Amino acid sequence: MHTEKVYDLLVVGAGIFGLTTALEMKARGYHVAVLDPGPLPHPLAASTDISKIVRMEYGSDEGYMELAERAYASWFQWNEMLGDTFFHDVGVTMLTRAPMAPGEFEYESYSLLRRRAHTPERLSAEAITQRFPAWKAGAFVDGFFHAKGGYVESGRVIEAIARFSQAQGINLYPEHKVEALLKEGQQVRGVCTSTGDTFYAEHVLVAAGAWTSLLVPDIAPFVKATGHPIFHLKPANPDLFSPPNFVVFTADIGHTGWYGFPLHPREGVIKIGNHGVGQKLHPERDKRVVTDSDIEQLRAFLATTFPALQDAPIVSTRRCLYVDTPDGDFWIDRHPQWAGLTVATGDSGHGFKFAPILGELIADAIEGKPNRWLPHFHWRNVSWHTEKKEASRYKGSEN
Repeated sequence: MHTEKVYDLLVVGAGIFGLTTALEMKARGYHVAVLDPGPLPHPLAASTDISKIVRMEYGSDEGYMELAERAYASWFQWNEMLGDTFFHDVGVTMLTRAPMAPGEFEYESYSLLRRRAHTPERLSAEAITQRFPAWKAGAFVDGFFHAKGGYVESGRVIEAIARFSQAQGINLYPEHKVEALLKEGQQVRGVCTSTGDTFYAEHVLVAAGAWTSLLVPDIAPFVKATGHPIFHLKPANPDLFSPPNFVVFTADIGHTGWYGFPLHPREGVIKIGNHGVGQKLHPERDKRVVTDSDIEQLRAFLATTFPALQDAPIVSTRRCLYVDTPDGDFWIDRHPQWAGLTVATGDSGHGFKFAPILGELIADAIEGKPNRWLPHFHWRNVSWHTEKKEASRYKGSEN
């Protein structure tokens, strides 16, 4: 039997943007439901993985660093709120093959950290070899270690937030794929799902990641889904790749795209990914596969960076889908033509670290409240020729 249900707010998408907003809006007194194709966490969602980096470093971009500082502090509160250690504060290394230079991501990040009263530790080639022995001696000659940073077990966070949301009285509807928005005149009134159910609401938030533009075609010119290779490797010597001998890293990332994590405490693997241009993909039509060429590039990187991993077996791979915007900023705003509709998307590959403060940002957009950060993420007419602001992103050729 088909259902018709009425809510104050419908959230389309149970990823990190959607669930955090649902929690915040529930705390503000709204009757909230979340719809998602399921299962949760959705296996193809960007939020779903074993880990995501939590870092403050954004080159010379002080605005993002300030936001990241707030999120970093809040991750400890989230560990308490969710009842487990999801955020691991192991520190971050950001190393370079040549001396750090003005204008480069690492130099600007290091300088801004110091100006904002943080204490990153500058590392020479000798210090890198002594402190982090998995790195190939002499291959990286400069960089820094910042103790305030680490990683979060992202897939487990989604599971925990989903449970927590239900405990707070939020109605969660997995296996309800939203097929279309219900409209009357210039007002969005609700959604209809693939199960034939109809849901009504005063306001609808579409936070469906790479699928957002399929429901809100007006945004399609300003977002594109790009796939980026992720590898999970089994090290022969786990201690060599465990903290404090090995922590979250970027490896001359602005020139290579390579980043990664220490040994995962539950999965027993090293995760390494490439934060670059990626491969343009359709969220539903295209397969998300890691290619032989991707694996060859990984092996070449390992040979010059982590020799002990060069021949390590690859346990699993995935192609993580970003939702890119032309400038790399998030896209969080009420729709300029359709009343009752807000869109929150455009993670651009760097959104998960902000999870503890995303809900507040998006909720303010829904309510039309002033928020000093929202003007950066508003609905805008921006060209794909615009230079991306996210300084760590490798801008080399597309795979």
